[in-house]
Amino acid sequence: MTEIERLPDTTREPMLDSQQVADFLLKHPDFFHEHEALLEHLYVPHSTGKAVSLISRQLEVFRKKHQELESQLAALIEIAHENDTVFSRMHELTLAMLECQSIDDVWVNLEQVLSECFNTDFVAIKIIQAHDVPESAHEAVFVAPEHPELKHFYSILTRNQPQCGHITLAQARFLFADQAEQVKSCAIIPMAFTQLEGLLAIGSRDENRFHASMGHLFLTQMSEIIGTRLIAMLTEE
Repeated sequence: MTEIERLPDTTREPMLDSQQVADFLLKHPDFFHEHEALLEHLYVPHSTGKAVSLISRQLEVFRKKHQELESQLAALIEIAHENDTVFSRMHELTLAMLECQSIDDVWVNLEQVLSECFNTDFVAIKIIQAHDVPESAHEAVFVAPEHPELKHFYSILTRNQPQCGHITLAQARFLFADQAEQVKSCAIIPMAFTQLEGLLAIGSRDENRFHASMGHLFLTQMSEIIGTRLIAMLTEE
């Protein structure tokens, strides 16, 4: 037999039977003292008859709490990742608004940013203003305070709270005109400032994109960013 043939096969892991494991533990009684974490994953029976031993019960409670804490930590990490993503998108929105030189620019930049960063399909801005409408502005942006279709939005403007979910066809037609029937879910955000009153609407073809239980914080901040830039431009003009 050659020297190579007599070499042991090291590619296979040695298989231990239960007796070998038992013998090892007998020879190393401090093993679990040095490796306490293993106890979380082991089941050790206790000869206590029908009664559940205190040790077993404590270990079961410990494992359950450990799993709950791991789940809570995973949820917090996921929320942190989502918040980082939203903050990054809000930064993109802010930059896009700062680049605008006219209300037409706001319309174009909003459509691009909301589509690329916020996964939406439609956007509408309605500024409630009685007079002094800038000639360069997008004609669909300004609406008179006495416009009859504003009645569909009185509750939103009065509460000054975003409304998310499905909207009525009348609301959709006023906001999105010919695209109204394509809007399956929508966020309608009031813009209520001393120098500006209006509505910001963001629509989607996905009926689950906006829903009644979603938070309003970032939507409100979005309206503040857009509203502040609109006020600046209207003041300049």
